[in-house]
Amino acid sequence: MSFTVAIVGRANVGKSTLFNRLIGKRLALVDDQPGVTRDRRMGEARLGDLSFTAIDTAGIEEAATDALSARMREQTETAIAAADAVMFLVDARAGTVPSDRAIAQLVRESGKPAILVANKSEGRAAEAGFYEAYALGLGDPVAVSAEHGEGLADLYEALRAALPEQTGQPEPVDEDAAAPPQGESARPIRVAVVGRPNAGKSTLVNRLLGEERLLTGPEAGITRDAIAVELDWHGRAFLMHDTAGLRRRSRVEDKLEKLSVSDALEAIRFAEVVIVLMDAAAAFEEQDLRIVDLVEREGRALVIGINKWDLKERSGGAIHKLRQEADRKLQQVKGVPVVAVSGLTGEGLDRLMQAVIDVHEVWNKRVPTNPLNRWLEHAIQAHPPPAVSGRRLKLNYMTQPKTRPPSFVLFCTRADAVPDAYLRYLVNGMRETFDLPGVPIRITLREKENPFAGRARKR
Repeated sequence: MSFTVAIVGRANVGKSTLFNRLIGKRLALVDDQPGVTRDRRMGEARLGDLSFTAIDTAGIEEAATDALSARMREQTETAIAAADAVMFLVDARAGTVPSDRAIAQLVRESGKPAILVANKSEGRAAEAGFYEAYALGLGDPVAVSAEHGEGLADLYEALRAALPEQTGQPEPVDEDAAAPPQGESARPIRVAVVGRPNAGKSTLVNRLLGEERLLTGPEAGITRDAIAVELDWHGRAFLMHDTAGLRRRSRVEDKLEKLSVSDALEAIRFAEVVIVLMDAAAAFEEQDLRIVDLVEREGRALVIGINKWDLKERSGGAIHKLRQEADRKLQQVKGVPVVAVSGLTGEGLDRLMQAVIDVHEVWNKRVPTNPLNRWLEHAIQAHPPPAVSGRRLKLNYMTQPKTRPPSFVLFCTRADAVPDAYLRYLVNGMRETFDLPGVPIRITLREKENPFAGRARKR
């Protein structure tokens, strides 16, 4: 079902950049100077499997009724009235300002479903502004970088949640409610299959599909484009992305291969679960570890498939040794599922797809605040944070603002002084206590506001 989304916000927050990103071409003028856009502009946008009409609007400013800015505001209000949903952009680097609060009130009064988008969220400089956006009262902000194409998968999920009927998303249910029956249709899990050239990615996807859908052969580098195919596996829907092999950057010289690698990286960013396929004859080589590290940095759930298992000489405990090696070499995703498969014979495919389903559930897992803080108290008692420069660090409390991957905010004193080793201790403790294997875990440190700050200056 077609629908319309209006992109609104104050001047120079990146509305036209996001508009161009969604429609896939440079249709709207973009410049650092505020106020470039004046008229509302419409275009046919795509986000994943969603097609809709996007409306780029002028920055909303307070002005006299006969001023140009006021007429631009009227155009924006007309766009909001004609839209099915509103994407309200704020600048995560600049933080929220009074005009943002005025626009938020305008969006609320419209009664349209609203998606709060914290643009320019790349880098640590945007973290404070991202959390400030919660105060606008429009729900959880979606962190994106329209310029760099980051966060589009989260924006896709937010759009489906805002317009469940138009996008085919089932109505949200209470977390404590009973799970739907097994045979019921569900939104497909987006899976990217990545790995070094000739690891057997296309052969594996063909075996899952039960047909020769993708070109395969003994030569490395046959696959160039990231091909998306729908898969129904025992009643569960998947959208599988077969990708080009990823070689070391220093070996990639051909322009076509560079484009293929770029396509594969885009498939990783848009996936929910990534299967990193390794050759059983040479698993966990340096390039394999780099690919896993890339997937972890993108925040995707991870499953490791050891392919060509039919060619490997069998020995007792071989797969157990590989799991131990994975835990030793991949500390950042400790407990990641390791599954032995054969794309040629079909061995282990049921275990592989069940691992994808299981890790997808972990990726979406939310830890309640009370158990989380009880665990934090015990963790601090068992191993207090070290004193830095003779001053004790105090960890106050923790909460989980988002999933996909599980992300936590830890409020503390002297956030810049908390050692990385202590954060790893907390991550490993959470992974074990709350059963979070094989997914990235993010911890953001936030300093509590000092209520006495500024009093000395006043005196």
